[in-house]
Amino acid sequence: MRVLGIDPGLTRCGLGVVESRPGRRAALVDVGVARSAVEAELPDRLLAIGVEVERWLDRARPDAVALERVFAQHNVRTVMGTAQVSGVVMVAAAARGVPVTLHTPSEVKAAVTGTGRAPKAQVQQMVARILGLDEVPKPADAADALALGICHLWRPATSAAGAQGTHGTAAQ
Repeated sequence: MRVLGIDPGLTRCGLGVVESRPGRRAALVDVGVARSAVEAELPDRLLAIGVEVERWLDRARPDAVALERVFAQHNVRTVMGTAQVSGVVMVAAAARGVPVTLHTPSEVKAAVTGTGRAPKAQVQQMVARILGLDEVPKPADAADALALGICHLWRPATSAAGAQGTHGTAAQ
């Protein structure tokens, strides 16, 4: 199985592709970040992220998309931008018939480290170890996207307590 993990963000949107290997192992396929200019208007920022996500979907041809579920934060502006990017991702995946599963941050942490309360640095170190990388992928958004992909490979939506799946259907 090939999974495109996406850590949604309006300024930096982490993108990571992983594949399953025999023996509950995961392999890195590709990793990167889609960016938008802070000074640009919101529609242009969403377009920039959306175009890059579509490029990744078309190039990677994933079997599934694992997307971080938006959760309440103190900064409403950050939550809104993250939610809007998540919507763009879901539309792009649905247009290609690729199912999307939403994973909570604690679910991702538990899948990768064994505990849902792991600090960000520990998650990043485990991502590098699981994928056999010499160093942690940078920036953090890229490592987070890979953690989402690994979580999806190891904790299918049917058994993951916090996961919410959506099945994309191409528009006719």
